[in-house]
Amino acid sequence: MTRVVLLGSENGAPPLPLTGLPGSPMAFQRLIDQAVPYDPEPVVIIRPGQAAYYPGARTVESADRAGDLRVIAEVAAGLEEDLLVLPADSLIHDELIYQLVKSKRGAVALVVREERDPDAPEPPPIEEAVPEIGMNILEGRPQRARISKTRVISQGSAYHQVTRPNAALLGPLHLKASQVANLAEAARDLAEFASLTGPEDGVTELLVLGLVRRGVSVGIRGRRDLFYRQVNAGNAHESVQEFLTFDEDRARLDNAVKGADGFFTTYFVSTYSRFIARWAARRGLTPNQVTLISIALGLLAAGAFATGGRPGYVAGGVLIYFAFVFDCVDGQVARYARKFGVLGAWLDATFDRFKEYAVFVGLAVGATVSGQFGDGEEIWTLALIALALQSVKHLLDFSFGAANRRKPPNPLPTLDLAVADDRPLRDALEVRKATSGGTVKNLLRLWTKAGKFRTVHWARKMIVFPIGERFAAIAIVTAFFDPRVTFLVLITWGGIAATYTLTGRLLRSMA
Repeated sequence: MTRVVLLGSENGAPPLPLTGLPGSPMAFQRLIDQAVPYDPEPVVIIRPGQAAYYPGARTVESADRAGDLRVIAEVAAGLEEDLLVLPADSLIHDELIYQLVKSKRGAVALVVREERDPDAPEPPPIEEAVPEIGMNILEGRPQRARISKTRVISQGSAYHQVTRPNAALLGPLHLKASQVANLAEAARDLAEFASLTGPEDGVTELLVLGLVRRGVSVGIRGRRDLFYRQVNAGNAHESVQEFLTFDEDRARLDNAVKGADGFFTTYFVSTYSRFIARWAARRGLTPNQVTLISIALGLLAAGAFATGGRPGYVAGGVLIYFAFVFDCVDGQVARYARKFGVLGAWLDATFDRFKEYAVFVGLAVGATVSGQFGDGEEIWTLALIALALQSVKHLLDFSFGAANRRKPPNPLPTLDLAVADDRPLRDALEVRKATSGGTVKNLLRLWTKAGKFRTVHWARKMIVFPIGERFAAIAIVTAFFDPRVTFLVLITWGGIAATYTLTGRLLRSMA
């Protein structure tokens, strides 16, 4: 469950009707309806005398911004659930709320990033930069955040300066239960500094400021193909019209596709499998039912391979391809329909291996039945080597993942709220970066940076021989050659993948 806190208008203005949306709901009422699936009783922080504007809502009165922060601190104190903070005048897609709530980051804020001209000169290094309050405007928002590719580095206010701001926070802020206690402490501290803030400082901006200065890593998410805006009397009509131009269902469908899939999956499966997933979800098929279809196709492929003839090899190649397609579809159905379960996750992970090993057996049986390889002893030996190699690779992946989850987090530098300039924070980050080197780390850092080139990016994806590439190799090589060549390809590519993976794991463990 997620506790939801909505921030009412600070200037006492009543909520606006969203004319043009079905039913023309009030902005806050629409937001409460969106929040109810996560929190049956969201809290709305209001100014005295505003209760009549929020009929039926659970309201808490606050006299000023300091009071808002104290209310948030009180809500967060001792909370063992996630927390979502939103301005009550937000116009936002359901899918964007869902993406924020389901983020794996301990804290995540919605941002809009400055688009820099690629032909413009590089900004000066930090030691030569002049601190700026950041009052330049980005899409109508004060641009007072400095962000990297993944997180907020520094956040400012009317009092707190930011060196080279390049983004603005849009309002929503989500925290996992593990970071809620930090938010409560940050909100209490910020309440003491509220008199130094200006009217343009949003509560969530101040909360991010407090979290960052406490050393909390606040992740970022852009709107991408979804919509967010705080509506007011001046922009309500324009906001609704722009909101209606977005295809939320298509965005939800696109978000159902994993963003870090391999080359074969990205270009030869996910380009259309998402539409199968939507078709299946709209007809009530569950992810587990789609998994069973994938398993059945995998077993049929193994049976086709076991016939030992060219037609069987071709049919098996087609069937194993579509077994993999439906293996992708089951996860996409789960994400699109938001139907997740422990059983489904276990079935998916377990039967991926089961299908693959069943196909190995089918290929070996087919080669033996064909009589092309004598008694088939050589083929069975190759099949066992391929199976053992793949098992070792899975062991490396799962064991390293488990060990990595136990790794203590690398603490970020902190900075007292009384310090107006963020330079000490930025300098500490630069020092940490400069002293966290070493040969191994520098090598890994260079390899990571090389990933910005698409050729290197996809080469790294393919060299690890993910399941999409394995099934593609089985389907194509068997259809055109024979099981012996297929197993030699699996062993050769699998050996390279295992060596590359083991080397990477060792280097990262040493670093």
